[in-house]
Amino acid sequence: MLRPFFRRLERCFGRFGGGDGLLWHLDLKPHADGVFSIAVVQANSMLEDQGQVVTTPFATFIGVYDGHGGPEASRFVNTRLFPHLHKFASEQGGVSADVIKKAFDATEEEFLHLVKRYWPSRPQIASVGSCCLVGAITEDMLYVANLGDSRAVLGHRTPDGKDVVAERLTSDHNVAVEEVRQELVELHPDDSHIVVHNRGVWRIKGIIQVSRSIGDAYLKKPEFSRDPFFKQFVIPLKRPVITAEPSIRMHKLRTHDLFLIFASDGLWEQLSDEAAVEIVFNSPRSGIAKRLVRAALNEAAKKNEMKYDDIKRLEKGVRRHFHDDITVIVIYLDHHQHHETNQRFKGQIYNCISAPVDIFSLNTHESVDNFHS
Repeated sequence: MLRPFFRRLERCFGRFGGGDGLLWHLDLKPHADGVFSIAVVQANSMLEDQGQVVTTPFATFIGVYDGHGGPEASRFVNTRLFPHLHKFASEQGGVSADVIKKAFDATEEEFLHLVKRYWPSRPQIASVGSCCLVGAITEDMLYVANLGDSRAVLGHRTPDGKDVVAERLTSDHNVAVEEVRQELVELHPDDSHIVVHNRGVWRIKGIIQVSRSIGDAYLKKPEFSRDPFFKQFVIPLKRPVITAEPSIRMHKLRTHDLFLIFASDGLWEQLSDEAAVEIVFNSPRSGIAKRLVRAALNEAAKKNEMKYDDIKRLEKGVRRHFHDDITVIVIYLDHHQHHETNQRFKGQIYNCISAPVDIFSLNTHESVDNFHS
């Protein structure tokens, strides 16, 4: 008797994944050029990933925000980046690389202003940050912008139509990449410890792996780094050691471009670009984002000589020792369906779908403390 009611709820809000109370997914919703799917799995005590898709009759916007040091920055970006993007696009007559950069700059400035306000009572807020991956599809143009090491990968068909090729659309801003380390060394010639290798991992000042982010005020503003709270972590800075300057790429969509995968680094730590693209290409569309998350969790389990059933029994926080939070958004590009999809959006200005702020809290009906005005 209640089954139709719960099915309606699932269509609106997504559902939990097959016995894993920390896995949530939402399947096959329309966008201007096809359909999309979202899945999220929580590993941290508080979910630090956030994801959203904003659809209009003529454009699609995708956001994946991977927080670190706490959930506050990624939650803030999830609520503020798109309004800034919408504002600047409206003022300048459409989406462009300049519009996207202005939206990133405004989000960074607004968050740092909020950090300054809360800093006297919550000094640790200066160490909270977020990677930021954004996609914008308008007509036949794709814009991809990123800070940090979340990644966008395109799957396109080979000329014979029988196979698929993975094309990475973003650069990882992570000091595990030699070019990123070299860039930092060149920018800081007077600092022999700008990048430090310790216990098999490269980090900036021995602290952080990503070189670009929203937030992380104590690594950008000298006044925050001098706070006694951070003395044990970082020597007071002379200048910023990380930035919020996004890498932006434009890509003209072609008929053989099949789908896009936007995901936080939790997915890419477990799956290669090629493996993820093959899974999407060779699988039914239904449940595709959840299928990618489960493939990553199976890989994490194998690395630890476990099974996925063992992983999903672990509590939040404990799971972080085995895998990171993972957010996956799969965007199918059905170019011939553009007119048909526009009819489905008739009368709607835009529709925003966001993943839950916290999977565990959603599942247990706990309240979540948001950090934004």
